[in-house]
Amino acid sequence: MGAGVFVLGILMIVIGIPVIGGLVFAYQKEKLKLREKELALFGSEAAQRAARHAAHNERLEERVQVLERIVTDEGPGLAEEIEKLRDQRVN
Repeated sequence: MGAGVFVLGILMIVIGIPVIGGLVFAYQKEKLKLREKELALFGSEAAQRAARHAAHNERLEERVQVLERIVTDEGPGLAEEIEKLRDQRVN
């Protein structure tokens, strides 16, 4: 166990640490890329859900406005208005 073994040990340490560090870095980099893809997918799904909810909310607001108008209208066309709404809903 002379100087050759000592030099070989030092070389293994000097070469091994950067190799192991490089492998760990590559693993973390791939893990980060995967996480970014997951977040992008989640973001697009959330945007789609928000758009659906906004459209649904808009339809509900329109219906409430019509109902408010019917409730406050005392004219003879109230029955006709209700029938028009029923026809729209069926179609």
